[in-house]
Amino acid sequence: MTDRVYKLVEIVGTSNEGSDAAIRNAIETAAKSIRHIDWFEVVETRGHVVDGKVAHFQVTLKIGFRLESD
Repeated sequence: MTDRVYKLVEIVGTSNEGSDAAIRNAIETAAKSIRHIDWFEVVETRGHVVDGKVAHFQVTLKIGFRLESD
């Protein structure tokens, strides 16, 4: 196994279905423009309440992706 270098960025995913769906939405969307995503960490979870019910989930993630070597 070779040594690797990672970059860390923060992204936010949203969903009205739940926090898992918000995470999956964030990762799948980020993967369209960021290569070599290897891991994620949930940093914060928030929600929007309407008429006493949870209406929307918002999850902040840190994602790590490998930088390409020469």
